[in-house]
Amino acid sequence: MRLTNYTDYSLRVLLYLAVKKENELSNIKEIADAYHISKNHLMKVTHELGKLGLIETIRGRNGGIRLAKHPRDINIGEVVAQTEEDFHIVECFNRSGSLCAITPSCKLKHVLYEALQAFITVLKGYTLEDLIYNKDELKQLLRSRD
Repeated sequence: MRLTNYTDYSLRVLLYLAVKKENELSNIKEIADAYHISKNHLMKVTHELGKLGLIETIRGRNGGIRLAKHPRDINIGEVVAQTEEDFHIVECFNRSGSLCAITPSCKLKHVLYEALQAFITVLKGYTLEDLIYNKDELKQLLRSRD
């Protein structure tokens, strides 16, 4: 399984915001600098996370972004499901675009579908809070990258 960069960056933004003090504002530049990733990509990601109700965007001179929910209320599996474009891990998962000759009787697609469901089920077993039990260590690592 492989997640898109979009989902990876979404999870990184949420992790970054989760290790901050409650209600402390951050900005896209500081997050981009901490992870050494594109500010432009993060702008798209944060916009979508805001639309999903996961982060709050405060406009203005002293604005920024912060989590809109407590980390225990942000389910990792749901975030992945909402940020991934699709889960077509093989051609036959895309019903409109499969050219594989054995698709009608192939058993592999069923095994892969079962594996995909297990993947999602495991992710749904975790919240953002579960991923920040080592909050102080994460804060230090994010700061040391400046």
